[in-house]
Amino acid sequence: MHWTENVARQLLSTTSKEDVIVGNGGLSVSGLQHVGRLRGEITIVDTVLRITRKLSGKETRHLLTLYTVDSWKGKEGQLKQFKDVNEARSYTGWPLYRVPDPHGCHDNWVDHYWEEFGSYLNRFAEDVKVVTTKELYENNDRMKEFVLLSLTTHREKVIETINKYRGEKKLGKDSFPFQPICDKCGRIDTTEVVEVDPANYRARYVCKHCGNEGWQSLTKGKLNWRVEWVGVWYSLKVMFEPYGKDHATPGGSRDSCNDLARNVYGFEPPLGLAYEWVGYRTKGRDVGDMGSSDFIGFSPKAWIEVAEPEILRFIYLISPPMRRVVLSLEEVPSYYDNFDKAERVFFGLEEGEEDVAESYRLSLLHSPPKEPPFQLRYLTAMILAQVLPSGGRDIGEVLQRLRETKQLNRDLHPWELERIKTRISLARRWLELYAPEYYRISIVPEPPTKEITQILDASTAGLLRELASLLESLDSWNEDSIKNVMMGLKKDKELEKKLFTTLYLVFFGRPSGPRIAPYLAMLNKDFVVTRLRQASSLIR
Repeated sequence: MHWTENVARQLLSTTSKEDVIVGNGGLSVSGLQHVGRLRGEITIVDTVLRITRKLSGKETRHLLTLYTVDSWKGKEGQLKQFKDVNEARSYTGWPLYRVPDPHGCHDNWVDHYWEEFGSYLNRFAEDVKVVTTKELYENNDRMKEFVLLSLTTHREKVIETINKYRGEKKLGKDSFPFQPICDKCGRIDTTEVVEVDPANYRARYVCKHCGNEGWQSLTKGKLNWRVEWVGVWYSLKVMFEPYGKDHATPGGSRDSCNDLARNVYGFEPPLGLAYEWVGYRTKGRDVGDMGSSDFIGFSPKAWIEVAEPEILRFIYLISPPMRRVVLSLEEVPSYYDNFDKAERVFFGLEEGEEDVAESYRLSLLHSPPKEPPFQLRYLTAMILAQVLPSGGRDIGEVLQRLRETKQLNRDLHPWELERIKTRISLARRWLELYAPEYYRISIVPEPPTKEITQILDASTAGLLRELASLLESLDSWNEDSIKNVMMGLKKDKELEKKLFTTLYLVFFGRPSGPRIAPYLAMLNKDFVVTRLRQASSLIR
C-alpha cells in the first residue's frame, strides 16, 4: 500500500460522518513561491483527496489558504527586490497585501509573487480553490464568529493556552490575541488592542510604532498566528492539512493549535501530516532549504519551462514525506530517467518495487495509458534538438531518425507524437537555460583538420579505422551497441585519451564533450562511419 493510501484511509476513519471531505494547505506569500510549496500543500493534499474519493465515493474539496495579512518582515531578500532599499524599509510591518509590487507590474506584493505559482496550479493538481486570509477576515461569517469568540467568550482561555507554549515570553492576562492595522503608519505588527466593541465589530488599539490610537474594524487586522491557524480550520471546516516539519516538534505550534481547537473552541483538529522541507541545489552545491522570503529556489513557472508537472509530482510521491528532497534544474534529465523507469515498472517491462509503479500512477493527473507508451529519453530529445537540421521541430524528421536508429519500430498514437514533441521542446529549452556547457554541442559541417592532425598519430588513426569497421558491421545501431564497440577496443589510457579527443574534434569540433555514444546513436550510421574513415586518413 502506498504511503498516501495509508493517509487516505486514516482520513476516512476520522471523517466517516462527513459528506464532503475538505483538505487544505497554507502558504504565506512572503516572497518567491517556490516549487517546494508544491510538496505538502498541493501534491500530497491532491493525491490523498483523490484516493479518498476513489475509496469512498465521497465529494472532496481541495483548498489552499494564502496568508496575506501576515506582516512583511523586511528581510534582506525582500528588501533586495526594491530599487530603493530605504523606501522598502518603510513597508516593514505592513500586511503583505498592502506592500507595493517592487517591479510595478501588479497591484501589490502578493499579486506579483503569487502569479508564478498560482497561474500554474492547475498543471500540478485538480481543482484547487484559493482562499486568502484577507477574504476570510472580511467576508467569511464563520471567521467573524471565530474572531469574536477569541476576543470575548474564549479570550482568557485562549491566552492561558497560548502561554503554555510560549516559554518566558508570556502574553499578559488582559491582552487580546488580535492586531489591527494602524490607520496612521499602516503597520500590523506594532499594534495592541485595549478594548473590543463586539456590537460594532471593532477594536480600540494603540500603535507602539507611531503612537496612534483609535478604533479599527476587526475585518482589518489579524489574530495571533496560532489562533489564526485554528481559525482557518474552523472557518473552512478543514479535515486534512499537511504541515512543515518546523510545526511538528513535540509541544510545538501544531500541538498548541490542536490544544486550542479541542480544549478552547471545542472541535476536533484536522488530520495532519508532517513533511520535510525541499532543498535547492545549484551548480552542484546544496544551498539549503527553499525559502520564500529568502528567495531561495525556483518557481513552478521555471519548472514547466523545462519539465512536465508529473515529473515533479513523481519525485514527491516516491519520497516518504519526512525524507528531504533536493531539487536542481540542472538535473532534469536524471529526473526523467527515474520517471521513465517507473513507467516501465508500472507496465511490467522492468522489475521494480510496487511503490515505484504506484508513485508513477499517482503522479499522473489523468488515467495511465492502456498500453506501454513509446519512451523518448530526455537525453535523446536533447540530442535530437541539436543534431537534426530542424532542431527536432520537424516531427517527420524526428521519426525518421528514430526509425533509422532502430529505436522506433511501430506506428505511434497521436498522443505519443505529442509527448515526443513536448519532450524535445522542453529539452531544447533546458539546453538554453540550465545545461552544463559540455552538453551544448553541434555537429560540425567539416572536422577541424588542423587541430586533428596535431594529435593524430599512427596508433590513433589505426584505432579510428578499426572503430569505423566495427561500427559498420553492427546490426543494431544504438547507444549500447556503440558503447560496447568502443569499450572493446584495445587501448591504453594514453591512446584512449587521444582517441576520444579526436572523436570530439571529428564530430563536435572541440576536444571534449559529453558521453559521445548517445550522440553517435542519433546520427546516420553511414555518416558516422564515413567521417571516421576520412579523419583516419588525415595522419601526417
